[in-house]
Amino acid sequence: MTDWINFPHATGSFPASADRTDSSGVRVWLWIVAGLVFLMVIVGGATRLTESGLSITEWKPVTGVVPPLTQAEWQAAFDKYKQIPQYHTLFPDMDLARFKAIYAWEWSHRLLGRLIGLVFAAGLLAFWLRGALTGRLKAQLAGVLALGALQGFVGWWMVASGLVNRVEVAQERLAIHLLLASVTFAALIWIATGLRERRRDTAGSALKLFAVLLVFATLTQLFLGALVAGLRAGLVYNTWPMMDGHFIPPFEHLSQLAPWWMNLVDNPTTVQFDHRMGAYVLLALALVNALAAGASRAARRAWALVLLLCIQAALGITTLVLVVPLWAALLHQAFAMIVLAMATVNARIAFQGAAN
Repeated sequence: MTDWINFPHATGSFPASADRTDSSGVRVWLWIVAGLVFLMVIVGGATRLTESGLSITEWKPVTGVVPPLTQAEWQAAFDKYKQIPQYHTLFPDMDLARFKAIYAWEWSHRLLGRLIGLVFAAGLLAFWLRGALTGRLKAQLAGVLALGALQGFVGWWMVASGLVNRVEVAQERLAIHLLLASVTFAALIWIATGLRERRRDTAGSALKLFAVLLVFATLTQLFLGALVAGLRAGLVYNTWPMMDGHFIPPFEHLSQLAPWWMNLVDNPTTVQFDHRMGAYVLLALALVNALAAGASRAARRAWALVLLLCIQAALGITTLVLVVPLWAALLHQAFAMIVLAMATVNARIAFQGAAN
């Protein structure tokens, strides 16, 4: 008898029609939320690249949904922005029209966060009250809800780091903010993919191990990419595959700061080098995984992931050599999330025989 990953009313070897409907509805809802998270990551990237993230200097989770509406309200918001170091150091000649443009990016980013919370909470409540969720699924979705709430606090913690004594947010906080969004995105896709009918997958233990490694390696690479963005490390060493004539920069360039670990987050040379090496490691893992898949059912997914990573590498190189134009940087970030989605689907299907 097939062990179905659906809902508590299902009995026998095939779930009832109502349960199939519930399962389909939950999957669609989760994919919609994942799509919104994807969009929020892209808007967040644009917010960072356009130096818009500090334009709203207050955190108002409820009333902040309404932007300034009158000239007096806009001027008051602009006056608050004028009090932070970024304005005095980077944009002392900014006028109100330009302030409205950067404000729009940050406001849109925060609005998307609120929309995601609303869509997720409303869907969770509706499916919960309908009895469409198993106990285990309730726990998983409650965990995603907690991740979303944590993300809101981390977002403000990140913004707060740039309001005093800095002209931008702390890059390590930016990286944590993106990592949490990426983990949430992956969790939504993992759960949604697991709500399909179980099919026997031919992935052995080695392929399952590679599938998990690929997800964690992709998340690590996203974290490193956020450090690059936060430090503006993509604006230096704009050649490939060499960095100022070296494949591996001199040790004294990689270890300029003390203590040594500060180089991992504060040294643009080290941060860019780590991101490059992370890309090579990730692509190598994907290639080994695809070769190990052989002619199994997992092979198609494995080679699709290799193809996506090759495209992503090309986008990364393009972004670097063109000195980070906005369009290329956003494509690079968007494709990183697509790679994460594919890696997550691949891993979930590889473990499809496990309990959801």
